Amino acid sequence: MSSKPQWLPGITGSIKARSLVSCPRCRLRASLAGPRVQQSHHKRYQHQEASLGTSSYAVPFRKRLKEEARLRKESKIDDKTSRNAGCNGDTDPRLERWELTVGIEIHAQLNTRRKLFSRAPTSFNDDPNTNVALFDLSLPGSQPIFQKATLLPAIRAALALNCSIQRTSSFDRKHYFYQDQPAGYQITQYYAPFAKDGFIKLYNRDGVPIEEGEEVTVGIKQIQMEQDTAKTIQQPPNIALLDFNRVGHPLIEIITLPQIHSPQTAAACVRKIQGVLQAVNAVTTGMELGGLRADVNVSVKPCQTSLSGLSSQLGEANHSYSGVTGLGQRTEIKNLSSFKAIEDAIIAERNRQIDVLEAGGKVEGETRGWTLGSTETTRLRGKEGEVDYRYMPDPDIAPVIVAQDLVDHLRDTLPETPDQSIKRLMADHGLNVQTAEALTTLDDGLRLDYFDEAIVTDIGGDAQGVTQTPAQSFAPLLANWVTHEVSALISKTLPPIPFTTFSARLPPSTLSLLVHTLAQSRITSPTAKYLLSQLSLPEETRTLDQIIKEEDLALEMLSDDEYEKLATDLVDKNEEMAGKVRKDWKGGKTKSAEGKMRWFVGQMVKSGGGKVEAKRAEGLLRKVLGMES
Repeated sequence: MSSKPQWLPGITGSIKARSLVSCPRCRLRASLAGPRVQQSHHKRYQHQEASLGTSSYAVPFRKRLKEEARLRKESKIDDKTSRNAGCNGDTDPRLERWELTVGIEIHAQLNTRRKLFSRAPTSFNDDPNTNVALFDLSLPGSQPIFQKATLLPAIRAALALNCSIQRTSSFDRKHYFYQDQPAGYQITQYYAPFAKDGFIKLYNRDGVPIEEGEEVTVGIKQIQMEQDTAKTIQQPPNIALLDFNRVGHPLIEIITLPQIHSPQTAAACVRKIQGVLQAVNAVTTGMELGGLRADVNVSVKPCQTSLSGLSSQLGEANHSYSGVTGLGQRTEIKNLSSFKAIEDAIIAERNRQIDVLEAGGKVEGETRGWTLGSTETTRLRGKEGEVDYRYMPDPDIAPVIVAQDLVDHLRDTLPETPDQSIKRLMADHGLNVQTAEALTTLDDGLRLDYFDEAIVTDIGGDAQGVTQTPAQSFAPLLANWVTHEVSALISKTLPPIPFTTFSARLPPSTLSLLVHTLAQSRITSPTAKYLLSQLSLPEETRTLDQIIKEEDLALEMLSDDEYEKLATDLVDKNEEMAGKVRKDWKGGKTKSAEGKMRWFVGQMVKSGGGKVEAKRAEGLLRKVLGMES
């Protein structure tokens, strides 16, 4: 075997197998956040061989915030009728009698160049069966060769999730027959995983319901490495094609403790873990592009406060898992590929189990499936146990021994987690939590990298001799532009461009200089927005100062008399509207008066031809309209 290549790039063609329902993993995300494109040259992602497509539609950030607020408002209404577990404050009479418990198993593809046990490269969009080694196909005589580099992103993930790294771990065989696993077993870490005893903290901003408190801690039992299976492509009516490029792709399985008690918290937990994994460069893609999927274990039991002594009639809560006792019989829902699917599947299964128990039945331990858009889970098979899988240590793979100095090095060089980034942005730059969170989440953290580069830009004196201040002094304004104004520009561009394209056209230093020019009142806000769009054009070669000078965009300071004349002329031309403002103000309808006054401000700024500052205009208009306190 030594004379043969380490991997076989020429295995092509179709491999027929039994027909089965396929689950496409490469769905484009339908979230409000818009496209999030990652490139291999970016510092957050040291390796990514996929060429990821971008969505043709992007939602402005302000619109996204409004939509999220609307959804939160609607969810509060839903919470009162169907969504949260009754023991956590739900007002629905039936759910008040039951407590939901959820544990999650998250499978994430690691960011590695090689597969777990062969030197074949990992791939996402390559032609089918072009990156396959002998061992990937389980050909006779082939042996697994553990690729040490795959351990590095796994340890980074475990450290970011507060786990204890085990000095010695080992691999085991999990036996089952399925067409996407040619060996008849999967290599995993059942008996001795490489990481244990972690936790993750969730907050209301992550999506945890308010009634669960400001903070929820979810324990992580263990994280284990394992190999992925082949990708199945359904060809109706009775053919399934198998792509073995994915066989052996390194995975980590993150197993949480059953400490989650609402569907929203479960979805928030997976979303938060995905963000952590992406932040520390442990994975290349998230759930939306098939790089992460989740299984959820769902059980219900009678609430002690309302059904004390009735457990024997409505389901025995005598099951336990990893030290957590008093649980109901759990069922597992497999292969959930979106955050919405996680939430909806848990709701459906919770309701089904309550129906069974209240009808006098018994919940069976089984594996169930969930189809996007359905309202019920479906039975797939009886729940396997360790006896069914016949776990055994893999005799062909030596134990993995991790030196403490490697763990210390990875811990010392670990990138910031999203929570750490939010705290830093608030403490160092005075940002509010909403803006800080937006920077960490937009475009999978690329906005944060952009802001961090912009904020340290060295801005010297200008040609007019004006002393310019450091970028840190206008950090909140700069953050607002990176999140809001940039998002608005990207979404209005036809066709919409990904953020990576925008950042290549407009370097962080240029945006920092633009916002600084605005902060010094050398240009107005409308002019700054025009300059932002102009500077982001691929054909634009002029500098910021050149555009301002050539197009005469510099703000000429008007005198107070000139401002007052503009305000008076505007009010005289709109006497009817001015009369309504005065009437509302005198009548105590301050909100209505303020809204109408802001219309006057907009008109005055517009009529000034880029020479009117909104704040000064507002002050003069308040005087003319009699709105001074």
